[in-house]
Amino acid sequence: MSQKVNLNAYFERIGFAGSIAPTLATLELLHALHPAAIAFENLNPLLGLPVKLDLASLQSKLLTERRGGYCYEHNLLLMAMLKDLDFNVRGLTARVLWNDPDTTQSHHMLLAVDINSSTYIADVGFGGLTMTAPLKLKADTEQTTPHESFRLTGGDPEWLLEAKMGEAWRPLYAFETSEKTMADFEEANRFLANDPASPMRSELRVALAPSGKRLTLKNNRLTTYVEGSEPVSQQLSSVAEMREVLTTSFGMALPPADVLDPKLAAMLAEAGIAPQAPPPADDMGPEVAEN
Repeated sequence: MSQKVNLNAYFERIGFAGSIAPTLATLELLHALHPAAIAFENLNPLLGLPVKLDLASLQSKLLTERRGGYCYEHNLLLMAMLKDLDFNVRGLTARVLWNDPDTTQSHHMLLAVDINSSTYIADVGFGGLTMTAPLKLKADTEQTTPHESFRLTGGDPEWLLEAKMGEAWRPLYAFETSEKTMADFEEANRFLANDPASPMRSELRVALAPSGKRLTLKNNRLTTYVEGSEPVSQQLSSVAEMREVLTTSFGMALPPADVLDPKLAAMLAEAGIAPQAPPPADDMGPEVAEN
């Protein structure tokens, strides 16, 4: 039995209102709103918790629990929503070249969406450089988005996606347009979620792309990027401060404190930041019960 898509919960989560016709304008609006509202984050693999890709689990985590996720979670959720809106969409995989230009492993997921005889790629799960608009599958053309400009090159059969950083083009990932199966995504997800060699197991990575800026958190370093300005970074120095940033700046609900806080404390210790002592008993204020 197919799983039920909760479009209303998705629309509420990302703040979508408007036409739901399967047009480029609808796709563009969804693609801008999704990464502005639902954070890219890897808390589950970092904490040794499972990353489930069935639709019920994705909707529960990203919509009901108001968490985020990484590429498979974001793009499988978006694909389910687009299919329910009668878009012609298929899932693809890519080799991430950003930090490993020689990799042969396809551990990233993106989407191909066909609209009016043209194909667009959509990807709401690429961390700090997540696209905020779909890109037309067309070679050697600079394409603007609400954030950076991108371009695609190649295409016979492999495409290369590049982002414009200043005046230079930096490769993000390479992909082919042949459709992949859920088994392909599950296999790569097992590596990302469970293998000690996975980058998702070794450091905290969180990103959000609200209008006009990008926010990233790598371990305890929070960076804000505003177009036309130099990035502003700060080191977070306590578990309380990290929790505040995750909930307020990134809009995330968090895993239980007894699971998350020791990991955050260990992360701070690795950065050379000593744990802060709790305030004296007289200054702790009234006891607050947690639900």
